[in-house]
Amino acid sequence: MPKKNATSRPPKARKQPKDRAGSTDQSLPPLAAPPTKAGPEPRHRWTFLTNHSHVLILLHAEPDLVVREIAARVEITERAIQQIIADLEVEGFIEREKIGRRNHYRVKSDHYLRHPIEAHCKIADLLSLIVDHPNAKQNAWL
Repeated sequence: MPKKNATSRPPKARKQPKDRAGSTDQSLPPLAAPPTKAGPEPRHRWTFLTNHSHVLILLHAEPDLVVREIAARVEITERAIQQIIADLEVEGFIEREKIGRRNHYRVKSDHYLRHPIEAHCKIADLLSLIVDHPNAKQNAWL
């Protein structure tokens, strides 16, 4: 195999993407948000409530939501939403009623939460904290 010549051409430079104004930006890809703080990025985005509680809250606020809309709001896949709804239904936290081609959900808010730390609280307590909060009407996700 022949040895590469040290004077060979450098690899061709790739074109830089243009931003909306038409100029090239060497530091960020187009439409990317600038970093919010210095330091390493977190491993993953986490929240204080689980996806199961997010689904339960949404179904309480809007009982006729379709799986696609729930998935968009919770920011997980439709398949994951289907599994969560099945979990909630099997455990008795929700009831599903088929109306035509759509489902109507009823959250059974008299059930107690499952973990020992919050087992003294009912589903209604969690729902009232989020859905009945004075600022809930301003939340576009609910």
